[in-house]
Amino acid sequence: MLTVAVLISGAGSNLRALLDAASDPDFPARVVVVGADRQADGFEHAEEFGIPTFMVPFGQFETREEWGEELQAQLEVWKPDLVVLSGLMRLLPATVVDAWAPQLINTHPAYLPEFPGAHGVRDALAAGVTETGASVIVVDNGVDAGPIIAQERVPVLPGDTEHTLHERIKPVERRLLIDVVRRIATGTLDLAALTP
Repeated sequence: MLTVAVLISGAGSNLRALLDAASDPDFPARVVVVGADRQADGFEHAEEFGIPTFMVPFGQFETREEWGEELQAQLEVWKPDLVVLSGLMRLLPATVVDAWAPQLINTHPAYLPEFPGAHGVRDALAAGVTETGASVIVVDNGVDAGPIIAQERVPVLPGDTEHTLHERIKPVERRLLIDVVRRIATGTLDLAALTP
């Protein structure tokens, strides 16, 4: 059984989808802990499923590196097989990435390498493209620059706003994430083979 830690910053809709999937006895992975860099609404999902939580408030540390040290210490308590970034709006320090990669994955609401960064949906709209997408990647020390595990196109419709487009991307992100976690857990996806 693959054990998973999920790191969030907000509502945790991808987390919720993963918890729902993992509640099926046949799903080969379990979320063992949910962490956040601030008080996140997504903790409610963890509490509903009886999953332990921890918080490492970013603002309480002098540097990102010090924050990363405490985050790493919290993750080490649980020793997960896989760490999933699910809307964590912080760049992880290199020490944390190096400790977990390639067993460290992230979802992104764009068809990478198109529109990396915190505003992928807004940037796609601003560029006037007719399609964007969703991606799941291995986290590296770049910004949404790691090896791509899975991705799928999502059309941009006339009249789309950032909200309407993002709401159509989210279900694709969730489906890709659940499939990737399942493939890692069953051994049909080897993350190490994707990384140099």
